[in-house]
Amino acid sequence: MSEISAGDSVTTAATAVGWRRAGIAGAAIGVIAAGAAAGVAVERLTVGRGMRRRARLALDASGPYGSLRGLPGRAAADDGTELYYEVDEVEPDGGTGAAAGGEGGTGAAAGAGTRRRRLFGRKAPAPVTVVFSHGYCLSQDSWHFQRAALRGLVRTVHWDQRSHGRSERGRAQADGVTVGIDQLGRDLKAVIDAAAPEGRLVLVGHSMGGMTMMALAEQYPQLIRDRVASVAFVGTSSGKLGEVSFGLPIAGVNAVRRVLPGVLRALGSQAELVERGRRATADLFAGLIKRYSFGSRDVDPAVERFAERLIESTPIDVVAEFYPAFTEHDKSHVLPAFRELPVLILAGDKDLVTPSSHSEAIADQLPEAELVIVPDAGHLVMLEHPETVTDRLADLLVRVGAVPAAANVGGHGSTAQQPGD
Repeated sequence: MSEISAGDSVTTAATAVGWRRAGIAGAAIGVIAAGAAAGVAVERLTVGRGMRRRARLALDASGPYGSLRGLPGRAAADDGTELYYEVDEVEPDGGTGAAAGGEGGTGAAAGAGTRRRRLFGRKAPAPVTVVFSHGYCLSQDSWHFQRAALRGLVRTVHWDQRSHGRSERGRAQADGVTVGIDQLGRDLKAVIDAAAPEGRLVLVGHSMGGMTMMALAEQYPQLIRDRVASVAFVGTSSGKLGEVSFGLPIAGVNAVRRVLPGVLRALGSQAELVERGRRATADLFAGLIKRYSFGSRDVDPAVERFAERLIESTPIDVVAEFYPAFTEHDKSHVLPAFRELPVLILAGDKDLVTPSSHSEAIADQLPEAELVIVPDAGHLVMLEHPETVTDRLADLLVRVGAVPAAANVGGHGSTAQQPGD
């Protein structure tokens, strides 16, 4: 008989408790998954698992989304974490500082000249840097369509938040320090100092990225006053995220709220096992992503798959680390810092993650802001309806003189399948 020490017994008991909690949470989370699972079950009756896997591989190989690359750089956060960013420069001839293909760019941008002329004409843009901040469980590539449209027109910086994308895992978190939105605000300041130390700024943030901008304003109000020309909040919130129902009945959402933080911690401690489980349940995972990312039914399958890839690339322990920060997030008192600026507030009317009512609450604090609620759109509105997001962002850039007068964006970037496709 093998010997088990008292310490081992305690550890085993703690693990058992953790997994019992995980089982309770599984039941609660099952409420969330119900709608997605129903669709997956029907699909399984008609499409084999091997065929679905081959379809995913084909979409990964053919989809150009997330392939745009710029000039790489790294900024050091205050805890030493290396934050990865890329810059798309504007060359004197109107081209972009990123070469086509490879790490420097992509062939997808090669034909962008026509789009540039259609969007803003031939005149070189004003010396403004547009800094894009992405959301939770995403990366800088989530701005693919907007990046493609703006290349060569205005200088842009795209960065990966700590522990996301190509940025380093947060060093403070590795030492047990809880990550918070204030830390992300300091991270954004480090990126600005490294990638755009001079000149006017336009700040654009989606979801967690918008919260990051609010934290920046709270900690560095002088930067906002002196250098920021305008801001755009996309699908974000200034607080009260603990009250979001995620489209669930009250009983279901209350169950999830009670157990989810503890369950995520338990799952985060078993990251390797959980990652194998995520791969084994890829169909259900894809259904959940579709439900909570998009509001319309006719999204391009390649875009749906792109969203899956972005989210599934975030390790479960990172998911667990960041989740508590959102229930604690409250920056409504910071919003007046943006009152003197042109502000765009945009959200999808079917967003279940940061509902459009949260954007309306931001607009209440910023009565001069432009509020756009996009019909038939979910949380990833910049991927689902890129034309609308790019058009409103282009208009904001024109208003602050970052680019010359804009023309009609036209059909560029549509992700919806057209009749007859």
